[in-house]
Amino acid sequence: MRTDISVGTLPAREHLPVGAAGGPVLDVVIPVYNEERDLEPCVRRLRKHLARTFPYAFRITVADNASTDRTPEVAARLVREIEGVRHVRLEQKGRGRALRTVWSASDAPVLAYMDVDLSTDLNALLPLVAPLISGHSDLAIGSRLSRASRVVRGPKREFISRAYNLILKSSLAARFSDAQCGFKAIRRDVAERLLPMVEDTGWFFDTELLVLAERAGLRIHEVPVDWVDDPDSTVHIVRTATDDLKGVWRVGRALAVGALPLDRLARPFGDDPRDRAISGVPGGLARQLVGFCVIGALSTLFYLGLYSLFRSGTGPQVANAAALLVSAVANTAANRRLTFGVRGRDRAMRHQAQGLVVFAIGLALTSGSLAALGAANGDPSHSTEVTVLVAANLAATVLRFLLFRAWVFPDRAPSPTYPKDATR
Repeated sequence: MRTDISVGTLPAREHLPVGAAGGPVLDVVIPVYNEERDLEPCVRRLRKHLARTFPYAFRITVADNASTDRTPEVAARLVREIEGVRHVRLEQKGRGRALRTVWSASDAPVLAYMDVDLSTDLNALLPLVAPLISGHSDLAIGSRLSRASRVVRGPKREFISRAYNLILKSSLAARFSDAQCGFKAIRRDVAERLLPMVEDTGWFFDTELLVLAERAGLRIHEVPVDWVDDPDSTVHIVRTATDDLKGVWRVGRALAVGALPLDRLARPFGDDPRDRAISGVPGGLARQLVGFCVIGALSTLFYLGLYSLFRSGTGPQVANAAALLVSAVANTAANRRLTFGVRGRDRAMRHQAQGLVVFAIGLALTSGSLAALGAANGDPSHSTEVTVLVAANLAATVLRFLLFRAWVFPDRAPSPTYPKDATR
């Protein structure tokens, strides 16, 4: 994964200075490969729509992915005939490569792209980019899977699209609804820091971009769209699906080991309303409690499943120790990343070692409970053992949170402060 990005976090969001003289506010990219037939009607229709409905300056950029037909000639003619149209030629294929190349070089504060077939109704374009112009959101996507969307497509593509998004939700915990709709926009200040982290150059580019943005805490705005399938689409479904699954595995692995410096995409403290202090509650405590409780509940279920599995082949003490050890390692890793926001590999082994100390305390509590149960009842039932262990784990959980917050993951530095004129 690429990590060679500029140091420093994102500036606070603010309304774009649309009244200032200069270049376009919006740059719409149309990636094409051998689209000599559809390119001209697409550009003319988009240009007419923007001129009629978009209140700010704009540009249309044709990104040619090494076309071998007359696409370059058509694009060059459109540049000559239509104001505000430009043509960028790439000698290698790949939609992601085209978008990264054009977006990285653009001077427009809002960057967008759409497919050349214009399957998405253009009336969704202004709602797509408006939250970016206003400073409300960082990225925006069109969604064909929203309840308010109106979509016409065959059952095969419908099944593939929903299955793919289900895979993203289950494997990468994605919350956005539609990763691959060819209708997206991003603020340039976000793109400058996010694009160097995105490795894919093909169709998975969109998904990787969105997953990393979401994991970094950026705001993704979704717009329900009207969408009509293009029966002449040249997308190779099987090859694209295979490449996407490989991308899911690669990104999931990178996120799991903390290989991406997503903290560099964070907004300044105070830009997010969740950063505001709650009277009488230490900063971050409420959010940490919620995260810790959720992870704790899942860890308890994981622990009980492991205990029941191990108990079928060994005694209660050994089964308890083995189940608690495995679940403790997973619990420490999850709390490190999700509850206390520690990213990267720095001090990861130390945190796990400290987590094992906390595990030993939990083991003493639960093992002591089992020993006391055995002394009181020589042959307790499995359900009684589980009940006692749940109660002991609740007590251990409270102690574990206090130790995690005060010892394993302490807040070592005060939250940064910013002058009033530096964040607005």
